[in-house]
Amino acid sequence: MQKSAIYPPVYVLGNGQLGRMLRYAGAPLDIEVLPLAFDAPVFELPSNSIITAEIERWTQTPLTELLGNHPNFVNLNVFGTTADRFTQKSLLDKLQLPTAPWQLLSSKAQWDEVFSQVGEKVVVKRRTGGYDGRGQWIVTQENRAQITDDLFGEVIAEKFIPFDGEVSLVGARFKNGETRFYPVTHNLQQNGILRYSVYHPDFPQQAHFQTQAEQMLKQIMDELNYIGVMAMECFVVGDKLLINELAPRVHNSGHWTQLGCSISQFELHLRALLDLPTPKLEPIAPSVMVNLIGIEHNNAWLNVPFSQLHWYGKEVRAGRKVGHINLTHPSNTQLIALLEQLRQHLTEDFHSGLNWAIEKLK
Repeated sequence: MQKSAIYPPVYVLGNGQLGRMLRYAGAPLDIEVLPLAFDAPVFELPSNSIITAEIERWTQTPLTELLGNHPNFVNLNVFGTTADRFTQKSLLDKLQLPTAPWQLLSSKAQWDEVFSQVGEKVVVKRRTGGYDGRGQWIVTQENRAQITDDLFGEVIAEKFIPFDGEVSLVGARFKNGETRFYPVTHNLQQNGILRYSVYHPDFPQQAHFQTQAEQMLKQIMDELNYIGVMAMECFVVGDKLLINELAPRVHNSGHWTQLGCSISQFELHLRALLDLPTPKLEPIAPSVMVNLIGIEHNNAWLNVPFSQLHWYGKEVRAGRKVGHINLTHPSNTQLIALLEQLRQHLTEDFHSGLNWAIEKLK
């Protein structure tokens, strides 16, 4: 006899690691979460189904055509705005929120204007599709020829910011406009890919940055009438935050919440989509997330206490996210000792980042 479901099924456009972790988060609450490959066959959706996505853009297939335009797709109108850096940055300007000076780069004739009005050194970014360091170029007068003719109109140029650090805020908005926010998390990117995230309640200016970031992300989510989890990455410049990018989904820098907070970002997203009761988010202890990039699986990782391994089951390739490890402990000294134990089982390219994370905890 088939049981009656309490909650409607949640379909996820994309079946990568984020969709997989949404499925894990739904299981204890008996929320059926179904990540879908873009080339999966078309099927008839239950009328009460909810559609979300683990990625901002998807290839055109019969299934993505159906789901990507379906009235049950929550935040359907948001993805077009946030997936294109031109419209994303235009939104930030409209809301008068701080971001790096920028402009659309449409032709070679604009270079003099770009270097005089935006900055002598700029970062040229693809409007869509570029992530994890791909589709981005650092450009000055001397090397502007690297931006080939086919890129004009498809890129923006923004001022190169010599920032003091990078942080992110992950939060959620509910149907009634209520919000929940995790603590601001400090991040380290290497070669354009997030490698480490660290949360500690006693970071310098933590409360100051938290107030700034929450005000900005709330303003963005309210403007978009957004429902669910959204991430906002920022540059730290002195005591100010500059918004770098938005992601209308669960985010790499929020993985630490799986072990270090009362409700993970994945469960929070489902609670918001289904409009479920959600108490205040309570961090459990200082936490570190280590992104496993291009490294073979090692069972020795499982011997590190107060840690949690997520292995994605992907083929290992250089520069590819193949898993992550969360570590949480109330004692900074113990957390540092755990990172040192983990260091023995990571390749040398992880060591400088481990040093950065340890310094953050001292």
